[in-house]
Amino acid sequence: MKKSSIILIVIIAVAISMILVIYTDSSTYSTFTEAKEKNTELYVVGVLNKGKTLHYDPVRDANHFSFYMYDNDSVECQVVFNGSKPQDIERSEQIVLTGKMDGNIFHASKILMKCPSKYNKDQVEVIEKTASL
Repeated sequence: MKKSSIILIVIIAVAISMILVIYTDSSTYSTFTEAKEKNTELYVVGVLNKGKTLHYDPVRDANHFSFYMYDNDSVECQVVFNGSKPQDIERSEQIVLTGKMDGNIFHASKILMKCPSKYNKDQVEVIEKTASL
């Protein structure tokens, strides 16, 4: 076998192994249980626990917001975000957090919200105009 063929095979093998490492290590959605086991930054998807209060006092500390959230396995966890409270978080249908666990508290570095659509299939908004005389 020629020396160039061996080098080509080695290069292809290295490229395939790099692709496999990149795709197997790519971030996927996790749960609070998985975040507790791993000490890395993960994405956690869930819904806001509307039965508990949101803690945000902009006068005292404008960069501290905490709330409780259920993940996709219905595990509840306290979430602390070092930033201001996102607008309309109470109306969000789904929340995606980026962050990691510290003890029993999830420290989020980013919060993404899926808000309800203003266009609903079965509901029509009716706007009435009153006639002025």
